Amino acid sequence: MSHSKLTIGIVGLPNVGKSTLFNALTKRSVPAENFPFCTIDPSVGVVAVPDSRLEKLTTLSNSQKTIPTAIEFVDIAGLVKGASDGEGLGNKFLSHIREVDAIAHVVRLFEDTDITHVHGTINPVDDITVINLELIIADMQTAAKRMQSIEREVRRGDKEAVLEHHTVTKILKTLEAGNLARSTELNEKEEEVIKGLHLLTMKPMLYVLNKKANALNLDEENGERYEKLLQFIEDSHAQYVIIDAGVEHELKDVSPEDKDEFLREFGVVEDGVSAFIQMGYRLLDLITFFTTGEDETRAWTVLRDSSAPDAGAAIHSDFRDKFIRADVVAYEKLMEAGSYAIAREKGSVRTEGKAYVVQDGDIIEFRI
Repeated sequence: MSHSKLTIGIVGLPNVGKSTLFNALTKRSVPAENFPFCTIDPSVGVVAVPDSRLEKLTTLSNSQKTIPTAIEFVDIAGLVKGASDGEGLGNKFLSHIREVDAIAHVVRLFEDTDITHVHGTINPVDDITVINLELIIADMQTAAKRMQSIEREVRRGDKEAVLEHHTVTKILKTLEAGNLARSTELNEKEEEVIKGLHLLTMKPMLYVLNKKANALNLDEENGERYEKLLQFIEDSHAQYVIIDAGVEHELKDVSPEDKDEFLREFGVVEDGVSAFIQMGYRLLDLITFFTTGEDETRAWTVLRDSSAPDAGAAIHSDFRDKFIRADVVAYEKLMEAGSYAIAREKGSVRTEGKAYVVQDGDIIEFRI
């Protein structure tokens, strides 16, 4: 599996807590030697995906090593109004977003007189709109350019060009109304057509609502601004997660044993960064399968609906080409049995061929 399906870009206006969140994430970085796609770019963090199944499998197999799966987070430099006209870091910002597979949009949920807000007042929907509008304008430019370049084929009546013209027209209507391209109703054919345009607002989007301990947080106030925000997120078919990046950042040096107590002191119920990482993973439509034995227990990432040979390729390209069959047992079944041998006796270990579609939590042994 290419690394291109594993990157989430973190965007947000200045002073919303974007860097704090990124720092909290990079504290969960994984050693680069386990992940060949790692870069040494300081704005990229390769972060372990929390998964409680991993530890349990390690115990079951008495493995010497445990290796989690990971996704990449990219801290995308700040954005100002007018980015699509090349203002500030405009063009750079847009080209960085082009390279990621999903967008995590950090939105400030707190009022704090010490931390100025770039537009004076705290209004999450306005903040989101500023960034989304830059992405929308950039997409409108891309779409308009494409329309021009296929004009001749459309006039000739070329079937594919006509379909593309029709699809891009649909998308342009959405964009012109100030909405993200992904909110357009498209059929499968149209979705295929539009992929080639690499539109920024077609990327899956996750809103990260950032709170601050001991400040006025809009979700606690639960007034009109918060209601409008939730309505906006629902209307744009996006997902959201609430975190307190400041607390998470403080947490980075706290040992796992003391972590729960620390969170309770701050009145933070659960670990927001873990929830955020897991949500990002699902946003990319990824699932996890495992290999386990005495040497190591390891989590592997594969796109949902992948076949067994494709899953094998995540481990080594030879596994795809030389795939014969795979022994598969579901995580729950293996745990229930208590050991691989008992799971096999009970008939829970199945032999699957090339057509098998891998499920989240499968433990797989490849036969090549």
